[in-house]
Amino acid sequence: MKYLLSSSWDVFYNQFITKGAYNTVLDGLVITLEIAVLGLIIGIVIGTLIAVIKVVPKYKTLPRVLEVIADFYVGLFRGTPMVVQLLIGYYVLFPALGIKGITDLNIITAVVIFGMNSGAYVSEIMRSGIQSVDVGQLEAARALGLPYSSSMMKVVIPQAVKNILPTLGNEFISLVKETSVVSFIAIVDLTKAFRQIGDANYEYVVPYLMLALVYLVIVYIITLMVKILEKRMKKSDRRN
Repeated sequence: MKYLLSSSWDVFYNQFITKGAYNTVLDGLVITLEIAVLGLIIGIVIGTLIAVIKVVPKYKTLPRVLEVIADFYVGLFRGTPMVVQLLIGYYVLFPALGIKGITDLNIITAVVIFGMNSGAYVSEIMRSGIQSVDVGQLEAARALGLPYSSSMMKVVIPQAVKNILPTLGNEFISLVKETSVVSFIAIVDLTKAFRQIGDANYEYVVPYLMLALVYLVIVYIITLMVKILEKRMKKSDRRN
């Protein structure tokens, strides 16, 4: 066993350092984080809009219609696998819309699909965050003359984000890990980069162990950043 690990490590080191495969890994890391970060940003925007639609009073027809559309959207993206959404987006939807021949179209597709998928999950996270804010906050803002939309965006949602920050951190971690499926649309992400190292010599033990280690480090860093943000927000609340 020791000999096998030593031999696998030598092969990995030769491919990773001597032959410069680390450049591919670094590029893959950048692409992985790029897709996850941009996907989360898009997801927060979409999720916030859907959450507001779901909590807004349904006195008129338009809010009720929008809620039906929002429910369908959430059900669609939560009910189908991410890899299926990627394949449909890249091979079916974008070509049907006449979108083709664009540089890095596969990466753009991944960002859009990850963002739309994340939006379905963030909507439920954001809705629970909005509902956790004391209703008196909204009523006070309305009493001061602010319209409903401004009251939500300036008073309620900022407080909701503070309440759901740990859950948003978990959503970001999930996105980072789920990027491992983007190789289905020919993207060389972190997972694909390490797989290529293994493919070069048919030695996969060390590359996959290193891949797991890199993901663990990324998750640890994200968790640490979320904890730091939480502490800073708690300190600002105490000062206020």
